[in-house]
Amino acid sequence: MSATHTYGYGRFTRSLTRAERIARLDKLATLLDVAFRIPFTKFRFGVDGLIGLAPGLGDVVTTGLSLWIVHEAYRLGVPRQVLLRMIGNVAIDGMIGAVPVAGDVFDVLWRGNKRNVRILREHFEREERGGR
Repeated sequence: MSATHTYGYGRFTRSLTRAERIARLDKLATLLDVAFRIPFTKFRFGVDGLIGLAPGLGDVVTTGLSLWIVHEAYRLGVPRQVLLRMIGNVAIDGMIGAVPVAGDVFDVLWRGNKRNVRILREHFEREERGGR
């Protein structure tokens, strides 16, 4: 069973498959968590770490983007326990990330969005294998 979502305008609409929707979420998570690398190191960070430097507003914006990933998981029909794990990751990221300086370091290391997409993928892989 493949969940689809329609996007576009007027006659130029197309339905995304579940795999395409998850891939789109993974791209967002990558942008937020690990899109950039400090040259000559393995250290990666994303837009979340940069936007989070703006006191208050940055944390609100990045938490909103993280919650959008959870909302998309809800629209894909994941069970409540999966959503609760994902929301827990967003809550941890949002609360600790709000602490000046230390929270920004935590944001870069925690990578909650990549965690949530991994949880989402693992759920559907288990579902496809016939398990829960």
